[in-house]
Amino acid sequence: MTSRAGEAFSTDRAIYDIEALLAVDLPAGGSAVREGDPETGEWTATRGDGFEIRPIWESEGLTGVYGRDWNEAEEAAAENLALVVRELDRRWGPHRPVSMRVPLFRARAGEPILPLFQSLCDVDCYGDLAVWEPVNPSGRWVGVSVNQCDGDAPMILTAVVSNRPIIELAD
Repeated sequence: MTSRAGEAFSTDRAIYDIEALLAVDLPAGGSAVREGDPETGEWTATRGDGFEIRPIWESEGLTGVYGRDWNEAEEAAAENLALVVRELDRRWGPHRPVSMRVPLFRARAGEPILPLFQSLCDVDCYGDLAVWEPVNPSGRWVGVSVNQCDGDAPMILTAVVSNRPIIELAD
């Protein structure tokens, strides 16, 4: 899944990772590239024209987890996202929700979508984003979401930084 497998969740570490992501050099042009850990191949980042996406936490796998245990795992992942969102709201002001519904349906229909949204879909990050408009002098936007590609896969908390607006796509 991701290079973050097996790590316990920490709000402080998640915030630190997002702040570090704000400082990376973003590609200027070219196609999006998915990067992996050199030893395991696990996803570490996706970089594209003006953006970078990274996993910042991954739950345990949910193979064989059903009913109340699965619901608790989903609730724990949502709470981890809420903790990160509350801290970023405190720092940067209220976030704006950006739905992944339109990019998901366009991607499934084979219609073109913005490279950032296509890259999120390519790594199964279909969760709606909490987005903050430019949060630093360089004008970078930040988004976070929690995702799961299928019922047995782990929950993944993902962060994205972009030097372009992250806005809701029209239907």
